[in-house]
Amino acid sequence: MIHKEGRISVLLTFLVFAVIILVMMLAFGANWITITLSVILLALFCFTAYFFRDPRRGVMSSSPNEILSSADGQVVIIKEVDETEFLHSRCIQVSVFMSLWSVHVNYFPAGGRILCSRHHHGNYFVAWHPKSSEKNERTSVGLRLENGKDILIRQIAGYVARRIVCYAKEGDIVAAGQQMGFIKFGSRVDFFLPLGSEILVKEGNKVRACQTVIAKII
Repeated sequence: MIHKEGRISVLLTFLVFAVIILVMMLAFGANWITITLSVILLALFCFTAYFFRDPRRGVMSSSPNEILSSADGQVVIIKEVDETEFLHSRCIQVSVFMSLWSVHVNYFPAGGRILCSRHHHGNYFVAWHPKSSEKNERTSVGLRLENGKDILIRQIAGYVARRIVCYAKEGDIVAAGQQMGFIKFGSRVDFFLPLGSEILVKEGNKVRACQTVIAKII
C-alpha cells in the first residue's frame, strides 16, 4: 500500500516515465539503448513506490511504561544530554537512523497527550552529525505518557531528506502505534527519555517501528 504522503509523487513519477518511454519508442524504436533506458526508468519508479510503502504494523506492547521505536532503522546514539526545549532537564537520548531502504512512516512510541508540537527550520547536516538534533530542520513532539512521565520525540531531516510531515497537534490524545508523521528520503528520529529509564537497545541494533521496545520508563 502506498502512503498518502507519496501517492502524488508515485503517480507523477509513473506518468512522466511512461511518457518518456513512449516518446523514445516512437522516435527511435525498440533498440538496446531505448530498452536499457526504459528498464532504468522502471527500476526508479519501482524504488519510488517502494520508498512510500505503508505497511500495516501491529503494536507489540501496550504497557504505559514501555517506549516503542517510532521508526525502522538502526540505533546510532545512546547518551546522556541536557534537553532544553521541552523537558528542561538531563535525560537519555536514543537516536534511530533511517536509511533510504527503511520504512519512513513514523509512529507514536506510546500512548498519552501531546503537550507540544513544534516545527523548526534549520540546516541539512547528515543525520548522524552530532549537531543535527539541534541544528537541522526538525519537529519536536512533547508527549505526556499515561503514567504521567514526559518524553520528547524529534523527527530530524538529514542531508537528503528535505520534507518532514508531522500529524501531532497540541492537546491530542494518541495511542501507541498511531501514525505520527513521515520523513521523506532518509533521516533520524531522536527520543529523549527521563534519567533512570531502562534502555533495552544498544548502539548498532536494528529496530522495527511499533515492535521493538527501546526503553522502559521506571
